[in-house]
Order: sequence, then structure tokens, then C-alpha cells
Amino acid sequence: MMKKIFNTSTIALVLLVSGILVLPTSCKKDLLDQTPTGELAAVNFWKTDADATTALMSAYAAARAVFDRDYYFEGHGEFTRVRGTSATSGSILRGDAYQGGSYGPSGYGAGFDKYFSYLYGTVNRTNYVIENINKRMIPGATGARLATLESIIAEARLLRGMTYFRLISMWGDVPYIGRIIYDNSEVKDIKRLPIGQVKDSILADFDYAVNKLPTRPSALGRSAKPAALAFRGKLHLYWASWKKNGWPELEGFTQNPAEAQASFTAAAADFRSVINDFGLTLYKNGDPGPIDALGKADILPNYFELFTPKANGATEMIMAFTHSGTPTNPSQGEELMRDFSGRTVEGSQCWAAPRYEIADRYQLTTTGDFAPKMVQLNPTTNPAARTTLNSAVNPNTYANRDYRMKSTIMWDYEMCIGLTSLKSTGFAPFIYQSWAANVTIGGVKYISYNTDGSNSGYVFRKFVRNYEGLGRSEGDYAYPVMRLADVFLMYAEASNEVSGPLADAIAVVNQVRRRGNLPALAPAKYSSKQNFFNAIEQERIIELVAEGQRGFDLRRWRAIERVWGPPGGVGVWRQDTYGANQERFYLNTVDLTYKQNYIFRIPPGERDRNPNLTQNIPWR
Repeated sequence: MMKKIFNTSTIALVLLVSGILVLPTSCKKDLLDQTPTGELAAVNFWKTDADATTALMSAYAAARAVFDRDYYFEGHGEFTRVRGTSATSGSILRGDAYQGGSYGPSGYGAGFDKYFSYLYGTVNRTNYVIENINKRMIPGATGARLATLESIIAEARLLRGMTYFRLISMWGDVPYIGRIIYDNSEVKDIKRLPIGQVKDSILADFDYAVNKLPTRPSALGRSAKPAALAFRGKLHLYWASWKKNGWPELEGFTQNPAEAQASFTAAAADFRSVINDFGLTLYKNGDPGPIDALGKADILPNYFELFTPKANGATEMIMAFTHSGTPTNPSQGEELMRDFSGRTVEGSQCWAAPRYEIADRYQLTTTGDFAPKMVQLNPTTNPAARTTLNSAVNPNTYANRDYRMKSTIMWDYEMCIGLTSLKSTGFAPFIYQSWAANVTIGGVKYISYNTDGSNSGYVFRKFVRNYEGLGRSEGDYAYPVMRLADVFLMYAEASNEVSGPLADAIAVVNQVRRRGNLPALAPAKYSSKQNFFNAIEQERIIELVAEGQRGFDLRRWRAIERVWGPPGGVGVWRQDTYGANQERFYLNTVDLTYKQNYIFRIPPGERDRNPNLTQNIPWR
């Protein structure tokens, strides 16, 4: 059953060297000098703390490959269009795990066979670290050395727990492997373990990590106690959501309101500890920072900086995977610029773009609430479209919006830095459907933004570097897989489920809002549990857009029908700033399709190799 797993795990083993380059350590052992066997010979390895750290770096490299392009999953929601995956197939360093996936709002559950395999490759790599240190190094270790080795095991167990958490979030019941697998015959008859048992094993990993990790990471990209607490809290939150809302597509899974409340309570306790016990703060204390005038981009708010290397090492980044791409070593770079920007920026491909509907979710800094819904007008047929009050193509419509809007998306006549051959080509104005055109604005000549990836009237600014020197695939940003702002919002959600709106929960939501220069929530927004949940969901949409959270939120809340309508309905169009229909989702969609969006298909290739692997109900 695990043939693909071993293909992936073999790649991960090769990445022992790559891992050292990605994550700084004190290790100086060159693994190219080691015996080139399937498992490095014990006589040549597992002797020093540096050996253990080297192996751990391989586990980080494997984990990075299945978490650092999670923004593709944002396409499973309603606010981001993901039209493909940019990474070149065939390389774990180039996002191969995400290749072949389906990233639209519907029909995606059968597209992640390769991702399933890579997740198990990461599991095997973490088991390799845990088992060998426990077997070969822990016996006889005492004092500081014992603590160091236990901390390395804790990091590996955190990564293993994160990986199994992702597996159960997508597939429910999954095979559980807690040791090194050397041959496919060892797992050819393995069965799926009920999700509750897998969840308990994940909790055991997270508990160990909470107890053994230091309070601060030893280097950028390494893990510490707040990360373990945050992921344990998130697991409790998801379990509570599933137990509250049900998961009928997962055979044998039952709702249990009492268990849900206990898990919400446990989640809130973990999140509260992360918030209160470690001195963590939002980037630049959550200050909104300065903002440039409409149509200018010399000065961008702090929220924009948060998604550039300026934020590497910030305490808001509770856990992040590092990249070290350079023109001479591009293989370990992130591809954020290539994925999020257009041709004007180093020939990038704009695989991910905001949908039009996100724009109306950005609230006003003057009122703290929503502006009137924008009017969509076509400037090629309506001469007054650019000047009509509240027109989506009138740049003045976007005045006094949440600072995160200018930090996240570009609308007509917003500027970004163009880049070619690692050099700036100056500012380029984004003008929808006017690609690479000669334009004059305020007496200054420009060439407009060129892209083939937007069908909404917007492109992303978030994640796009605004300085020269690195190519589109050579980024050095430490991509966050857990941010403090997310913890704030998860704490508010969990505590609200237990006790309704609490003062400290309202306070942390307001901290997140403050970075957008929004006023505090009006009392009506937290006058009831439902109203406060709505406010939390609103902040999750805006704060976490393009970070891969929305699809998972919709599934755990069982909110797909709320967003797209019930089975057999007329569906929902996604439009553009001109008012043109672009894509329609869930038109006359049968109930089975909804079910298949709530749970993913166990890969048929794995089931062909192992008939003991049962299939999820909607895929039978």
C-alpha cells in the first residue's frame, strides 16, 4: 500500500543535506560523505547531537514540502481563485506534493492522491528521527544532553502530529504508522484507524512537544512550546467543530455535544496560554503603520510587511518554514511571487488571484462596519464608470477602507513595482483588462500591469515582494503555518462556544482589527454568541485570506451550503468589477457532490495495492 510513501520518503532522505541549508544549525557533518544506503549506517551516524539535528532538518524539509504552499487550498473557498499550481512536478523542493490537486470551490475531493503520499513520506521521515534517537542516543544520555535530545524528538513529534492532523482533516480515518517502515511488505495489509484513535495519537505527540520544547525556538524555522500549544489547541478546536456539527460522510463518526464542549474548553485553554504566557505580540505590536494615498505604493501598511522577509523571526510567526532561495541556490526558494503576481513582476504567472467578492468584505475605517455594496460598471461602455459614486472601477470608492485591503489586493490604478531580470522597472499601475499598455497618469508615463491570471478586476499584493534582487522562484520568506493572529481568532471562537462573548476574546479580535486601522467592534457585534461568531468569521476572512484556511473552515463548520446554496440550487456566480459573470459554482449540484467536498477520496492506487483500505462513503 505504501509504495508511493517510500518514493517520497526516499526523496526526504536525500534532503538531509538540503535541510541543513534551510534551517541553520551548528552541524558541520557533510552527509555526502556518509555511506549511501537506504538508512545511514549506525556506525557512521547517530553519534552526536549534530547528527540528530541533521536528521531533524530532513524532517523539516519534508514537512515544509506539504505545508508551505497551503495557500493553494484557499481556492476551496469563495474568495480566492486558484487556477493551477505553479511548482514544477517532480521535485519535493518545488511543491510536487501539491501538483495534481484540484483547487476550485467544488469537485476537489478526488484530486489529492499525490498529497496523501507525500504526507506519509513526511510521517516516515519524522519516525526515522524519533525512533533512531530513542533507540541509539537516548540510552545513557543524562542532564543537558538528554534534554537536548528530547527537545529534538519533540520537534519531530510536533511535525508528525501536524502531518497526521492534516491527514485526518482531509480523509478522516487513516492508517497510522508510528515507526520506520523499511519495506512495503510491512504495511501491505494495514487498515485505516478510526479517527478518534488517530486524534489521540496526535494529542500524545503534541503533549510531548508541549512538555519538552523550549519556550523560544533555537533558530529561525525551529519549533518551540507556543507552536505545540497552538497546534494542540487547533486540534481540539477542529475536533470540537466536528463533534458539534457532525461529519456524516465519515463512517462511524457521531456527533456529541458534550464532547464538543469539552474540546472547545481545552482549545480555549491552550490558546489562552499561547496568548498570555510567552510574551508574543502581533507584528509591530499590531500597529497599522502608515499608508500611502490611493494610487501610490511607496508606503504600505505593516500588514503588507508581515508577508515579506521583513517579518522573518517576528514573534507573531509562531511557526514558520524557512526558505533560502538566491540566484545561485534557487532550489530552496519559495514561489510566492510567481504564484501571486503577474507577468510584470519577473514574468510571474498569477496562479492565485482574489475574487471580486472579497472587496466588499473590507470594512470602513470611519465606521468600523461595511460600506454600501459596490456597483459594478464597465468603463469601456460607460464613460461615467470611473467617476460614478461607489463604482467598483472608480478608485475613490476604495478610500477609507481597512488598511489590510491596500496591503492585500490591487484594484484599478493601484501601483506595484515591476521587476525584470532581478532589476526594478519602476511602478506599474494595475488596470483591469488593460495589460502592458502605455498609459499616462498625472502626467507620468507608465506601462500598465500585465497578467493573464485575473478574471475579477483584482490581483494580490499580499506575498509579492516589492524590491529587486531575487527571481520569481527565489524567495527567502519564512512562510507561517501558525500565526498569533490566527490563535487570537481561534481563541475567540473556542471561548465563544463555551461561554459566549468574553471580554478578553473581544479584546483580541479588536487587536486583529486594529492592524487594519479599524475601530473596535460595536457592542451589537458581540451582543450574542451568533453575532460574535459572525464577527470572528469576518476577521478570519480578511486576516487570513490567501493563507489556505477558508476551505478547512467551511468544512469543519459545515458551511458549504450556507455559502453556495443547497443541493439542486441555481448556484452562485463569481463576477468581476465590470459586472460580468465569470464562473458559476454549484449549479444544479447533486447532494453527492457536496458530500464529496466534505471528505476526500482515499487514493484508488493505494487501495489497489491494499484491499484492506476501505473507501469513504461518498466515493464508493
